[in-house]
Amino acid sequence: MLHPRREDLAYSSGGAAAARQTSSTMLDIEFAQVTDPGRSRDHNEDCIGFVSPDTDARVRSHGWLFAVADGVGGHEKGEVASREAIETVLSGFRKAPGGEPHAGLLTRLVQAANIRVYETGRAASAGGSNMATTIVTCAVRFDRAVIAHVGDSRCYLIRHGHIKQLTRDHTVVNDQVRLGLLTAKEAAENKNRHLLSRSVGPDLFVSVDIADTQVLPGDSLLLCTDGFYGSVPEAQIGNIVNNNEDAKLAAAKLLQLANELDGGDNISVQLVRIRNVERMGMYRGRPYKLR
Repeated sequence: MLHPRREDLAYSSGGAAAARQTSSTMLDIEFAQVTDPGRSRDHNEDCIGFVSPDTDARVRSHGWLFAVADGVGGHEKGEVASREAIETVLSGFRKAPGGEPHAGLLTRLVQAANIRVYETGRAASAGGSNMATTIVTCAVRFDRAVIAHVGDSRCYLIRHGHIKQLTRDHTVVNDQVRLGLLTAKEAAENKNRHLLSRSVGPDLFVSVDIADTQVLPGDSLLLCTDGFYGSVPEAQIGNIVNNNEDAKLAAAKLLQLANELDGGDNISVQLVRIRNVERMGMYRGRPYKLR
């Protein structure tokens, strides 16, 4: 298996990265990522990673990929599950044919990650190891962001300080809310609110949710684990992102606040700032530039 470059992957205590790709004529992104075990855990079961295009041609043919995974607590080797999932997705994105639609590509890569985690668990011991992880991935190309996810790690869109959740938590309690069996207030107070109804690894097949949204200059995308969003209110997330222009500084402040308010779980954040986009239309499955 082709493994990601070391600088593209972070899963150890205090792992962090920041980068900027500048172009006046196409997609222009600045991003920062941080991961931390929190104040109560002695190790980090989260894993985060990214793929950045190294040429203008790759910006248009592949775009950027960001990914966050949270190894499921209580299952064996959660940190192995999250790392295997992220490595599989990053490797597959790099090798993907240019121009492949992101919705189908990310679905395929998350399915491949599920099989990888499942098989790794089965090979870990004679009786198999019940490995599991959440995952949220976001590919950005032209003026679109496509998100694929399983579990309760999230992706938000932040526009002019207003924050919108683009993913749906795959938890038993959230499923009950959607069916009208629980109110939102009852769900927030339910002791089993973190129990997953879907995750990567336990079974050979998994259902992957896809979301697609247009991005505009000035937008921010935020990928994170529940150790972050479970600690920091959405209003404060929006304020920090809106009031700190530098992505690395904003990510550091988000991490610091999560530890100050709670810190009882691993914390991972990827903050993606959209500086410029290339407006594109589609005709018979082929992109064309809009003027």
